[in-house]
Amino acid sequence: MTSTDPEAAPLPAVRPNPFDPPEDLAELRENSPVSRLAYPDGHIGWLVTSHALVRAVLADPRFSARADLNHSPVLQSGLAAQLRPAPPGIFTRMDPPDHTRYRHLLTGQFTVRRMRALTSRIEEITAEHLDAMERQGPPVDLVEAFAMPIPALVICELLGVPAGDRESFQRQSAAMMRLDVSPEEMVAAYTAMHEFMRGLVAAKRARPGDDMLSGLTSADLTDEELTNIGFVLLGAGFETTGNMLALGTFALLTHPGALAVLREDPGRADQAVEELLRYLSVIPASNRTALEDVELDGHVIRAGETVTVSIPAANRDPRHFADPDTLDLLRPTGGHVAFGHGIHQCLGQQLARVEMRVGYPALFGRFPTLRLAVAPEDVPLRTDMLIYGVHRLPVTWDRA
Repeated sequence: MTSTDPEAAPLPAVRPNPFDPPEDLAELRENSPVSRLAYPDGHIGWLVTSHALVRAVLADPRFSARADLNHSPVLQSGLAAQLRPAPPGIFTRMDPPDHTRYRHLLTGQFTVRRMRALTSRIEEITAEHLDAMERQGPPVDLVEAFAMPIPALVICELLGVPAGDRESFQRQSAAMMRLDVSPEEMVAAYTAMHEFMRGLVAAKRARPGDDMLSGLTSADLTDEELTNIGFVLLGAGFETTGNMLALGTFALLTHPGALAVLREDPGRADQAVEELLRYLSVIPASNRTALEDVELDGHVIRAGETVTVSIPAANRDPRHFADPDTLDLLRPTGGHVAFGHGIHQCLGQQLARVEMRVGYPALFGRFPTLRLAVAPEDVPLRTDMLIYGVHRLPVTWDRA
């Protein structure tokens, strides 16, 4: 619906510190876990903030992920309108049966076994970047030297993207994540990435290699579908992980007790990664729209109303996590919704986990005296981006 509603408010956005969600989310979760939400385009929908209800919405087929039905809780450029409805292959913004067909084709490419088989290559790429950091010497920007290039190179190799094109697509992808660029800049970035992927698809069809994109050329997919699938995988394959590596390092450097746990027992990396995913929740929200009237926690969500589920609020819900505002690397793993839930749960979550399980221990193992090179309050935060994190993370260490 589009109207005025005195109870509706915009999505809370002001953070009390770099690691905690906006304080208003906790108050809403406690007092009104299903509340009215005012969207920038005038739509009045709903905000869901409890862990149980977030999972319920994401698992309920009566709520749609379709791009042409959903409203965004943050102001975006004109590109979103151009992608409504979602073009063929943009499976993340589709419902079954279209979503099911694409997902089935891709699930076999992202098995736990295949991602674990990539571990040795991820270890090599990580070591190469740590070597380069060591040669350069402190201080360095960890985002530029470590956090972003590692997952970017991994997804390049997985998809068969020439490594020389990494910096270009990283730059275009970052532009598409910004909330403050002009519509013209957004469209230009999207067009450049799309045309690059279209050319790559043509090259893979002509001369397939031993990579995921080449493998998909044998499926029953049009060039447009394959181009858009590659576009989704390329962007999603490094932005979230890169921001987790950087923001997670920032969190560990400012929480010495948690860092001590990881330093003393690098074997806890699996547990540490799950806790950092829960604690930091770099993806702030996910949207669904009711296909029919749905009752949720005593409220009737009318057909056509968008529901925004808050990932950070769900992951800090004290009804599900004991002492949720504490970064506790000894906490039992599981239960967080950092990768979403239901049929749209992140396809590449196992790859992201491997990259972080390798990255954090390797970084702190190589540089035992690693520390911030600036005051914590001087680290620039990505509050102007669709995915949260830090723009830069200046760090230093003692030379051997």
